[in-house]
Amino acid sequence: MAISQQLVKRIGTGAAVGLGALGVAGALWLRPAASQAGTGSAPDTLVPAKAPSRVNQVKTLAPGVFFHEGDLKGGGHCNNGWVVFDDYVLVVDANFPSGAQVILPKIQGQTDRPVRFAFDTHHHGDHAYGNQFWVDNGAVPVATAAALEEMKKYETGYYGGKPGRWEEAKGRPDIAASKLQPPTLLFPKEMHFDDGKHRVELHYLGVAHTRGDGWAWLPKERILFSGDACVNGPYNYTGDGNIGDWIKTLEAAQRLKPRIVAPGHGPVADGTLLADQRLYFVTLRDAGKKLVTTHRSPAAAMGQVNAVKAAVLKNPRISRYVGDFFPAQVEKAYTEAGGKPFPKKVSLAARSLHADDHCLHLVTDLEKYGPPMGWGKAAAK
Repeated sequence: MAISQQLVKRIGTGAAVGLGALGVAGALWLRPAASQAGTGSAPDTLVPAKAPSRVNQVKTLAPGVFFHEGDLKGGGHCNNGWVVFDDYVLVVDANFPSGAQVILPKIQGQTDRPVRFAFDTHHHGDHAYGNQFWVDNGAVPVATAAALEEMKKYETGYYGGKPGRWEEAKGRPDIAASKLQPPTLLFPKEMHFDDGKHRVELHYLGVAHTRGDGWAWLPKERILFSGDACVNGPYNYTGDGNIGDWIKTLEAAQRLKPRIVAPGHGPVADGTLLADQRLYFVTLRDAGKKLVTTHRSPAAAMGQVNAVKAAVLKNPRISRYVGDFFPAQVEKAYTEAGGKPFPKKVSLAARSLHADDHCLHLVTDLEKYGPPMGWGKAAAK
């Protein structure tokens, strides 16, 4: 197969590649090499769900398995992970180009293995716009087939249509100096990397933060890299996903019974992080249903957002998820329950805030009319 020949050239002669079930299960196997040097310090202590952030620090989750909390405020960067195999390194999330430039030297400081694969957990810029950087450094970008479909939907400029999200992001110098590179190695449900010592299973578990979220699961170490399908803090942007489906997808992830969850944003946590995030969305879903039955008009429902927020803040398990996106999250739950969009452009404001969090700049109704109900960045100052 042409794709296997390309991969052999990328990986080198020290590994054998088989792509037999890519069309069904997407299994990718690589045999172990003869030897492996040391891969880092002893594993760190497991961090609870409310642990403080350790931005731009490398954390050892297990021998050869690492987590790096990205600088969201300073650079708009997501978190990254990487696994050091016998012959190569697999990176979880391509990040923005500038974020990729931060972590590559850290990887190279730990091992002489080349980075051969960069796994985009989803199509958003802070997780996939660094693909070209990794390609330039010898890696293949990997994603779910659904993530590529999402990219085709939103990156219309690349695919011959009107300017899309990449063009909107060119205010970032690292984006302006790079180019969009979609993932080229795709899987519909699963893809496996296994050298006999480490095994990483890439999974598509369903719709969550987007319609193409992928997860990286290490069954031996019971470590789960979740991308933005599970975060640890007020980072849940719901504009490209579905809350009802997100709950089901989190339940599927819980069935893996991870010991450690490495989220797309926020500090690494134990397995209870999945339960906390699920509880938050169940609470939002139930609030949305109640608003539909008790407040017939969208304006009346919108007027109850602060009351819903106050109730959520009383629950210590989920209060940390409340942030600038909260009104849009309530609107999303309300519309999924059968209500109509709120009269103010809450969803557009949330998208602008999401972009702002990632050091982007979009002109939306947020700038034209100000934040609805006094929420968001303006209210936080």
